[in-house]
Amino acid sequence: MLLKRRDFLLATGLTLVFGSAANARILKDEPFAFPAHSIPRRVSLRNQHTGETFNGLYRDAIGPIPSAMVDLALFLRDHRENVSGPVFVETIDFLADVIDAAGQSRATVLSAYRTKKTNQMLASRIFGVAEKSQHLEGRAIDITLDKNLSPAAKVARKMSRGGVGWYPDNHFIHLDSGPIRNWIVDYSERTTVAGQGDTKGGRVFHVFQPRKIAESGKALKRPLSVKERLQLQRAVAKRQARGG
Repeated sequence: MLLKRRDFLLATGLTLVFGSAANARILKDEPFAFPAHSIPRRVSLRNQHTGETFNGLYRDAIGPIPSAMVDLALFLRDHRENVSGPVFVETIDFLADVIDAAGQSRATVLSAYRTKKTNQMLASRIFGVAEKSQHLEGRAIDITLDKNLSPAAKVARKMSRGGVGWYPDNHFIHLDSGPIRNWIVDYSERTTVAGQGDTKGGRVFHVFQPRKIAESGKALKRPLSVKERLQLQRAVAKRQARGG
């Protein structure tokens, strides 16, 4: 299948929106054949804060659909600052696969792209918000589902596609296309932030971060599953390849 020059120029202008996936489309300024490795994918989402929805294809047989990715960038924007950030198609693929695996037709988005200002504000009020969150890069999405949210978190961890955080008390899961890691947050121990009415406190457990373990050389206190052992072995091999 051929891409016309107009499509190429559009893709070029959307490198930051597509993320790394866009670079595959940018080859040369003339019609070119693109490998047919992509399959049509759709996703149905609702934004809890704005009430906006996205329902449709975001991939075709060529790859990410430019207009759909622009719509997703707007849909997943930081609603507090009304600022759109980059959208990585691998994050959307991860999300779509988790929704399908949970047997659901739609997900509700609680948080996606965040500006530094928004992330700092949330980190000051809410336990577990990382200062260097993948939300800042546009790689993370927090979602909830009508049903099967706990099974969805388990399936997402098994996919080994990035970060997976399970927040059972607040009924949502965090998905990102960053380094492979997973964790669970318990908000049962909460405190009130003076004068703000917000809550902060809790504990993080069952944390697994193979890259950090490989870099530190320290073993986890708990036994690792077969899947985790393989992930850790790959992380160690990558570190050794870098000469670490």
